[in-house]
Amino acid sequence: MSVPQKVLIVGSVGLDDVTTPYGSVERVLGGAASYSSVAASFFAPVAMVAVVGQDFPQSERELFASRGIDLSAMEERPGATFRWAGEYGEDPNQAITKMTELNVFAGFDPVLPETHRQIPFVFLANIDPSLQRQVLDQMSAPAFTACDTMNFWITGKRDELIEVLKRVDLVLLNDAEARMLTGRKLLVDAADDLLALGPSWVAIKKGEHGALLFGEGLHFSAPSYPLRRIVDPTGAGDCFAGALVGYLARTGDLSRDNLRRAVVYGCTVASFNVEDFSLRRLCALTADEIEQRFRELQEIARF
Repeated sequence: MSVPQKVLIVGSVGLDDVTTPYGSVERVLGGAASYSSVAASFFAPVAMVAVVGQDFPQSERELFASRGIDLSAMEERPGATFRWAGEYGEDPNQAITKMTELNVFAGFDPVLPETHRQIPFVFLANIDPSLQRQVLDQMSAPAFTACDTMNFWITGKRDELIEVLKRVDLVLLNDAEARMLTGRKLLVDAADDLLALGPSWVAIKKGEHGALLFGEGLHFSAPSYPLRRIVDPTGAGDCFAGALVGYLARTGDLSRDNLRRAVVYGCTVASFNVEDFSLRRLCALTADEIEQRFRELQEIARF
């Protein structure tokens, strides 16, 4: 296997309050960049671009450092770190937002050091598409770029989002967002419309039902791992994306077959993440556990 290439991840780092049927936690590590960076770090070196406040705990910096994540472009500003509070009921696919405080994240202005502009694999986590475009403008011919989005940007900054989709290799979104952006009811039709906007690949996340990958002439369905206990679904989609891009960076292989494997690795890491609150399960996760569950998913899908 080739030497892993580096992954650049740009997004939010926050402190979350989360309530689920299994309990509640306060001021735990959250944010799309946090989840996706730790997930990607199992496969490749990661550089994170984010902003935090003066209240961001040193223990969380040490967590990132323990995963070898480059924090040289994680800026600290006067003020409080991004905060989110959410609650899940019996349906783990539906989060009810109780509170969002942007704090220093409201002024997030990702300016990349020269070293980061050369990084070959890029994941633009769920942030304002105008900021995603700003990052793309600073990159020097990356080998692979991916972006995530959400309903807020689809309804509020649709035109800016479509401009980003013209410039990335892969777009990731969930099934509801795919339907919202395209106006299509069938996901196959939605994927066709998304591919027509510019990206080479579309990954549609379906939560506990796995994920779909679409490309020209390709429709791949990745299974979910059968879990009996979903403690905290927060960040599962970000882990999926981070592991997917991280695996591509580890292998340097952008073929169709390898994209399929990357999607399954994304499902694998995401399935571990939901087994505990915040990033607790990922902090205890081992490479052997990932490989074992990956093989189990292969067996589940074999016929």
